[in-house]
Amino acid sequence: MTTPETRAPYVRYEVAGGFATVTLDSPHNRNAISSRLVGELRQALADAGSDDSVRAVVLTHTGGTFCAGADLAEAVEAQDVDPAELAARRTAQMAGLLREFLELPKPIVARIDGHVRAGGMGLVGACDMAVAGPSSTFALTEARLGLAASIISLTVLPRMNSRAAGRYFLTGEKFGPAEAELFGLITVAAEDAAATVAELCAALALASPQGLAESKRLTTARMLADFDRYGAELAAQSARLFGSPEAVEGMTAFFERRPPAWAPGR
Repeated sequence: MTTPETRAPYVRYEVAGGFATVTLDSPHNRNAISSRLVGELRQALADAGSDDSVRAVVLTHTGGTFCAGADLAEAVEAQDVDPAELAARRTAQMAGLLREFLELPKPIVARIDGHVRAGGMGLVGACDMAVAGPSSTFALTEARLGLAASIISLTVLPRMNSRAAGRYFLTGEKFGPAEAELFGLITVAAEDAAATVAELCAALALASPQGLAESKRLTTARMLADFDRYGAELAAQSARLFGSPEAVEGMTAFFERRPPAWAPGR
């Protein structure tokens, strides 16, 4: 019998050669951001932060999807919870996770070779560096569901140039690694993501722990200030949208694999 103690983790944590590898490993739901995945990911970050042997963190994934965004199935199944209350809870959970990415005094390097959608884009934006292989695709799909990229905008907007953000936040179109590099969302579009990440880690190994921590503090200060300034407003927006009729229709249509009511031709 499988118990909570023996079930396979959604996040795997390994340390070797001075680097912690954190692997999103729930391919059954495309590494969606569930409460369980968030809890295990936060624990992995805490473990890396408290381990003096760890110089930096590599965030990667199993399966063909890096992260599909919020676990909508988990949200739909919570029928006994007020939608606005559930949205507020999930938004606070996501905001806390992204802050921990930014506040971790060690660099986080994303190694991606799969699809990144919605909330997964927020994770990429919160990483200090991101390398994407040729199988990677990216999309901010919230507007197509009657939602908006509320909290994750705090880590995505500072990375993307304004014209790209104006297009892809609104259209939900998919784009590839070359475009993601051009827009500033990722650091490198690589034919071999693992080899490129290994090169970056070798460069990080030459820096002192204090040098890395204080340098990262400089690069994340403005994003953290925006969390303080806009976080409550964006959380309220998320809660308001999540329980709206359009969002309910958008998510229902998604699960029923049909166009939503506002789609052309309906």
